[in-house]
Amino acid sequence: MKIIKEFKEFAVKGNMMDMAIGIIIGASFNKVIDVLVKKVFMPPLSLLSGGINFQNKSIILKEAVKDTSGTIITDEVAIGYGAFGEAFLDFLIIGFTVFVVVKFLNRLRNKSHDTNDKTVATPKDIELLTNLTVLMEEQNKLLKSRLKD
Repeated sequence: MKIIKEFKEFAVKGNMMDMAIGIIIGASFNKVIDVLVKKVFMPPLSLLSGGINFQNKSIILKEAVKDTSGTIITDEVAIGYGAFGEAFLDFLIIGFTVFVVVKFLNRLRNKSHDTNDKTVATPKDIELLTNLTVLMEEQNKLLKSRLKD
């Protein structure tokens, strides 16, 4: 029962839920990027290159061996550089998108941590720390003035 209780505490924590949501959104985002690359970017590239289908491009190291009936006995051995190119394009798009989103979120976070900016609500922890700092400065001034007297 202790294990179930520990798992329940772990699963209910905000970080676990945030991670689960992130994984689900990431999987959906991956499908969107996959379609974007295969159906939006690759057709124009294929058209510009004379109708070459990049996904099927490969360097054949060893041809497939077939028997007299045409059944493949041994599969071909090939380096699929076209599929690698598509995967690399996926990576670049995802990387750039994540960079833009993180940059935007950092800008919002920095704006929310600025206690002088009243257009965005300051998080409670930052507000409390700022108030604590102000109180400590006032207390230091009072102590310094008493020491001078």
